[in-house]
Amino acid sequence: MQDDLNLSVPENLTQEPELPIPSLDEQKLIVAELKRLEEAGELTPEILEEFMTGKRKPE
Repeated sequence: MQDDLNLSVPENLTQEPELPIPSLDEQKLIVAELKRLEEAGELTPEILEEFMTGKRKPE
């Protein structure tokens, strides 16, 4: 085992706020919306990130 590992957190690292976990019904809506977007060929990494960060909600 190495004793010289640097396990400190960089000073410029900011912690993002924790998001509340969506209810089971909300999770089902999100999954349905993601599946719909994927089937339509409209699911992009940016849209997926918006859902994962809470910036976008299912329509």
